[in-house]
Amino acid sequence: MILEGTALVIPQDDVDTDVLYPGPYLNIVEPEQMKSYLFEGLDPSLRSQLRPDTILVVGRNFGCGSSREHVPLAIKAWGIRCLVGKSFARIFYRNCMNLGLLAITCPAAVEVAHTGSHLRIDTEAGTVDADGQPFPIPRIPPFLVDLLAAGGLEAWARRRLSEPEPGRARDQGDKAR
Repeated sequence: MILEGTALVIPQDDVDTDVLYPGPYLNIVEPEQMKSYLFEGLDPSLRSQLRPDTILVVGRNFGCGSSREHVPLAIKAWGIRCLVGKSFARIFYRNCMNLGLLAITCPAAVEVAHTGSHLRIDTEAGTVDADGQPFPIPRIPPFLVDLLAAGGLEAWARRRLSEPEPGRARDQGDKAR
């Protein structure tokens, strides 16, 4: 998988989900409506800097705090391609991947990137390129690449459930039960 885009840097460490998407907006369930409140408690002016090819570049422990999925849902609704960070809170990282939003840990690329930098992520080659400087990243397991390509865990699972098992007709399994 290759993703290219323009960096928008959020340099702070320990940015929690409560400031990325504050509690008063948690009753909103439609991602298109959620996006109006992304960054509301951090810096609402960041929304005006989002472009169709944005890649968020973030500090350490990004997404700590509450385990709300609203943040990655709103990020996806904006069309943000992926996140490159020094590190991510564990549940936030998993929420991103489960929702089909790539989050890459690459502290060296974060140090070099600035808002407006051109980024290129090549998951097969295992690199993040920031303004022409390549940095290695750990290989993403094939399962996660497949999950991301499917659009997230729910779409991946639906697809898997609709596929017959190798060597077995689709309706034979139902008759055996």
